[in-house]
Amino acid sequence: MVVAGDFKNGITFDMDGNVFQVIEFQHVKPGKGAAFVRTKIKNVITGTVIERTFSPTDKFENAYIDRKDMQYSYDDGDLYHFMDTETWEETLVAHDKVGDSFKFVKEEMFCKIMSYKGNIFAVEPPTFVELEVTDTDPGFAGNTATNTLKPATLETGAEIKVPLFINVGDVLKIDTRTGEYLSRA
Repeated sequence: MVVAGDFKNGITFDMDGNVFQVIEFQHVKPGKGAAFVRTKIKNVITGTVIERTFSPTDKFENAYIDRKDMQYSYDDGDLYHFMDTETWEETLVAHDKVGDSFKFVKEEMFCKIMSYKGNIFAVEPPTFVELEVTDTDPGFAGNTATNTLKPATLETGAEIKVPLFINVGDVLKIDTRTGEYLSRA
């Protein structure tokens, strides 16, 4: 059990059949009236963030979220296939459970599979990936002074904006959270 008076950032709890994670909390003791806890909580399954106040004595069940590293195998068109490298078991994940950042993941990369009570609700790709540019306009020497960007297609099919000096065949380091080019690898 977790008590609202003991909330800290990152704590997950079960409320009304949903799993929430504390993003921000503030203990408020007004001069008049009872103390309360003002929070911003995120539904970890749907991703919605709400603001809510609790009495410091409100009690909730702890929610334990399983995070497991699994290797991405392939996409069969309907499901993504992941393999547990310890037990060699295959896990199937529906397309709606992966986020937009999954477009930067290629076969054999490791991802975190997040589940609650055996139900997979999210797939988190690696934070940084290195991918090869398969299509872009030719780059020219000396195009480094401005911050002008051009589109480039990566080996996974994802499109990003890159500096003018990037050429086909260059391997780039990409931040999967923002989808931005960071540097050449």
